[in-house]
Amino acid sequence: MSQEITVAEMLVKCLEAEGVKYIFGIPGEENLEVMEAIDKSDIEFITVRHEQGAAFMADIYGRLTRKAGVCLSTLGPGATNLITGVADANSDGAPLIAITGQVGTERMHITSHQYLDLVELFKPITKRSKQIVKPDTVNEIVRLAFKYAESEKAGACHIDLPCNIAAMKIPEDPTTLPLKKGHQSHEVASLDVIEMAAGMIYQAKKPVILAGHSAVRNSAGKALTDFVTALKIPVVHTMMAKGIIPYDNPYCMWSIGIPFKDYQNKVLEQADLIIAVGYDIVEFAPGKWNARGDHQILHIDTRSAHINKLYQPKLEVIGDIFESLNQIALRCTRSGEPAWALELKHEMEKQHTRYDEDLAFPVKPQKVIADIRKALGRSDILISDVGAHKMWIARQYHCYEPNTCIISNGFATMGIALPGAIAAKLIYPEKRVLAVTGDGGFMMNSQELETAKRLGIPIVVLIFNDCSYGLIKWKQDDRYGKHCYVDFSNPDFVKYAESFGIKGYRIEKTEDLLPTLNHAFERNELALIDCPVDYRENIRLTEELQKIFCQ
Repeated sequence: MSQEITVAEMLVKCLEAEGVKYIFGIPGEENLEVMEAIDKSDIEFITVRHEQGAAFMADIYGRLTRKAGVCLSTLGPGATNLITGVADANSDGAPLIAITGQVGTERMHITSHQYLDLVELFKPITKRSKQIVKPDTVNEIVRLAFKYAESEKAGACHIDLPCNIAAMKIPEDPTTLPLKKGHQSHEVASLDVIEMAAGMIYQAKKPVILAGHSAVRNSAGKALTDFVTALKIPVVHTMMAKGIIPYDNPYCMWSIGIPFKDYQNKVLEQADLIIAVGYDIVEFAPGKWNARGDHQILHIDTRSAHINKLYQPKLEVIGDIFESLNQIALRCTRSGEPAWALELKHEMEKQHTRYDEDLAFPVKPQKVIADIRKALGRSDILISDVGAHKMWIARQYHCYEPNTCIISNGFATMGIALPGAIAAKLIYPEKRVLAVTGDGGFMMNSQELETAKRLGIPIVVLIFNDCSYGLIKWKQDDRYGKHCYVDFSNPDFVKYAESFGIKGYRIEKTEDLLPTLNHAFERNELALIDCPVDYRENIRLTEELQKIFCQ
């Protein structure tokens, strides 16, 4: 006779079979059985201080590893606290599994303490949301969740487990054991479509590549770099595709995405063919670079193009991106340098580096970014929060490799940097990991400092301090010439860090920033740096770009 185990134990066995190393979350009454099962397993449970932090950790874990990160909460308010991080992962293409506890099935038909229909609640923000109601279906529901989460476009899936179902016993037999994870082959584009794409590129006089996050998820960086170098085609990338080709490649025209017209817009405007490689309209709307809808577009991705009246490709090359680029390059030649784009890049380089040695205080954001770049190596990781600093990072922090600058720009969620950096350091303990955040975003999840301290995770947190929701102030000032309801006061961040038992630093003169960053990393301990920033540069940048490009 086969041995019996609880549904919760089988759930955990299924997670082990999927290769899960960490579960991020907070225990609750309705997931006691699951917590007991986890305690008996090799999976490490990371207890966090807020469920949103757990979801963000799973989000960044999934984005960096391309294997689903797992977060767990209890029912009701615990589950609703997961929602923002789950939605972020789903929008940004990060594989994630959210597991929630739930009341027993005997209570679901009546008004009940903390009960919400979580399956329906999670449906709009996940690829799949299912409740385990039959004990012998755990293996199928878990395998389906991981399959959906990790398939293109990657995203979030939700599993809801009622507490009475979790405690039920099921036999360990072939019908209930974890399902096998099959190997998926990559689809390739047909040769006739490849040849048509090569013809379009050959005939174009000013082709430009717009590279997006799908190219990162599908490991197309080397193929794209070889493609661009061989065919001498300028490439603009989205914020989420930073590092898809090295920033010092002569044809790399850096990131597009700030809310104002910039050099990258000028490059795209002059193109007679836009080659969209792994581009997703959620990252940067077509209306911001193709407002008149008159660009000829070639779409290269693993999936067909989204429907949008301003994004209507003439041809779609659907299949493995790496293979598609290699096959097109074999069938296409181009001679001559794109002098028009290289001239723009020269102007851009001069504009970007003007403040690299500026010692004015408070520190100009351009100078902060320059010092961060000096402090971090080619393979080190910067996790950006959302706010005005994100725009400067997107514009001026340049990358050599994919996934070395993580920006949420699908859902664009404040509060992601600190918990995200914790997950990044768990994956890459050998790398320097820097969480860059505004004071607004930092205070949304600052409690996770305790999580990092408890786990001994030596990340560095850098706060752009301006006592304001800086990005909204920037937009208000640009539109109305004034701002309102965006200013606030901050705690003493150094003392705040010290209250957690963490080393805190305050930048009091600009020349101290780079040495402080290096010292904080060399200590190899959790540290926080409070850096006053001069955000008057925001409007100055807007005005300068308007003079250059809006005449």
